Amino acid sequence: MSSQTIWYLENINVADIFCDDKLKGSGDGVVNKKYEKGAIIYQPDQFADSIFLIRSGKVKIGSQGDSGKEIVKAILGPGEVFGERSIIGDHMYNDSAIAVDDSEISILSSSRLKSMMKEHNGLSLFFMKLMGSRVLEMEQRLESLIFKDSRTRIVEYLLNLIDKKGQRIGYEWVVRNFITHQEIANLTATSRQSVTTLLNDLRNEGVLTFDRKRLLIRNLDKLKRLIV
Repeated sequence: MSSQTIWYLENINVADIFCDDKLKGSGDGVVNKKYEKGAIIYQPDQFADSIFLIRSGKVKIGSQGDSGKEIVKAILGPGEVFGERSIIGDHMYNDSAIAVDDSEISILSSSRLKSMMKEHNGLSLFFMKLMGSRVLEMEQRLESLIFKDSRTRIVEYLLNLIDKKGQRIGYEWVVRNFITHQEIANLTATSRQSVTTLLNDLRNEGVLTFDRKRLLIRNLDKLKRLIV
């Protein structure tokens, strides 16, 4: 399992891309902006001209289905990038980005980023892998929604969370800035009650423990066996 987040991939420090010092004099620098909880960062049919890096807080990426029900695609935290569709020729965003908590976001124009990508092959590779991984995640979630029950979907989400953001501490794994039960429910198309019940059961069995700040997996092998 990887203990790295999206900050680093193929030796690219994404936070470095959004460094004001490196872009001074370019005429197209970084804007750092604060968003209050619930603020809309962008929405569907808005002109797609920027790429975003979360410095602090959380951001929800989602859209509305034909019935008007919200579909949550991802909940992102510090160090993660979004708005990447703006660099592949899309003129409009096809989803919305909303601050889940009070958040600080660094914003870089997609035109400036495209220029940087021409100069650095590693940067192009980073965003190709980022977009590819997110497409794969959505395909896996769709398959899970069709073929798997709610309990399995929640367990799979926890395992994917450990894989993406977990840090190993001895024989245990920790995820910091753990999201809420309702957010997990939104991402797994389950109910808050189902998430709470399962997490409490797993805590009672000694598989994990959690609070508002972190998730600690005490027995990863046992958690994996729940979906075999």
